[in-house]
Amino acid sequence: MDAAEFRRRGKEMVDYVADYLENIEKRPVYPDLEPGYLRSLIPNEAPLEPESYEDIIKDVERVIMPGVTHWHSPYFFAYFPAASSYPAMVADMLCGAIGCIGFSWAASPACTELETVMLDWLGKMLQLPECFIAGTHGRGGGVIQGTASEATLISLLAARCKAVRRVQTINAKKSESEILSKLVAYTSDQAHSSVERAALIGAVMMRKVPTDNRYAVRREMLKKMVEEDKAAGLIPFYFCATLGTTPSCAFDHLTELGPLCNEENMWMHIDAAYAGSAFICPEFRPLLNGVEFADSFNFNPHKWLLVNFDCSAMWVKERADIIGHWQIPLGRRFRSLKMWFVFRMYGLKGLQAHIRKQVALAKEFESLVRADKRFEICAEVVLGLVCFRLKGSNELNQELLKRITKSREIHLVPCQLSGRFVLRFAICARTTESHHIQQAWQPVIKKNAGKGVVHSDP
Repeated sequence: MDAAEFRRRGKEMVDYVADYLENIEKRPVYPDLEPGYLRSLIPNEAPLEPESYEDIIKDVERVIMPGVTHWHSPYFFAYFPAASSYPAMVADMLCGAIGCIGFSWAASPACTELETVMLDWLGKMLQLPECFIAGTHGRGGGVIQGTASEATLISLLAARCKAVRRVQTINAKKSESEILSKLVAYTSDQAHSSVERAALIGAVMMRKVPTDNRYAVRREMLKKMVEEDKAAGLIPFYFCATLGTTPSCAFDHLTELGPLCNEENMWMHIDAAYAGSAFICPEFRPLLNGVEFADSFNFNPHKWLLVNFDCSAMWVKERADIIGHWQIPLGRRFRSLKMWFVFRMYGLKGLQAHIRKQVALAKEFESLVRADKRFEICAEVVLGLVCFRLKGSNELNQELLKRITKSREIHLVPCQLSGRFVLRFAICARTTESHHIQQAWQPVIKKNAGKGVVHSDP
């Protein structure tokens, strides 16, 4: 493919992508396939001779699209959003074309410097404390990670190194291995599995802190566990707080937990992977109160802020603490271009409008659920997630979800809350509107709930 053909095929691909997104709701949101479907549709080996572009594009529809779960369909209500917008996609094209590997400033100065400035822009949108802003003389600053999982691991490794140095300053005779065997980290029993995985990779103990009736960690329980561990000769060194848990979008109490972590010389990392985007809205910013006590903070613009994957924003109060742990891979893509394009083409007001619209849609769905006496809401609806279920057994709700999934009209996933099987309804696609919510509730959920799952329709 030479430059002339690239121009032609590139324009065709833009049209294909635009058509795909404009007509996505006509496709079944969830594939009707068995595992292993793809292998029989393509040859067992790569071709010896070049094949035509036309044949490849035909195979996209024949081979790929039947096996795609359409995350950007307005009928996709599973997991959390995967952000997408046209400005971000255009910027990603430019990122791919420039193709720099930004492992150092000299490797591509613009890649390093734009990232620093974009994290400052975003930090100011969130009204982060000044200590997290790099500016020109700040001691903190931001960096783009691939995922929140990476940010958690980076923060834990930095905290581990800092704890080892602190203990050895007090007792130089203690070996690193001896100290590591005593370190203990904490997180919510509602935290994402990636937090526990970070502890496994970091070779430290991780304890799960029980939550209250709103699935949030409170000071008393963490303090109790810390005191027990100190009495047993262990060294508490790290706590990962969650703002917007994956099961129910619960919020740990930072203003209680932060001072405790500071008192105990424990690094506090805040994982706000989904919820963090909402903090650009003044009415949701109080959910971040207590961030001033944190050592690091992370959320994913690639979830809810219209910047497509991958783009996970992480800030630290003292960047000297993570100089040796800025990221897992050495190389990095020019991901800040996506932020630059999106922030400029939407503006802060446009981004706030997107968040507010989706929260309103979640509230609309909540009201539909509450109006039907067969159903119950299982957790407070704060942002764009509604946790609900039929009143009755777990088996009843498992059967309902099975029928909804089989219909392929909408896509939901479940969670467990207090031992109950619960359905999660997350507002995900940028193009979701009120009529999609109504369509999901009336013809899909209520219809399937009435097909023998419950005995009568109110």
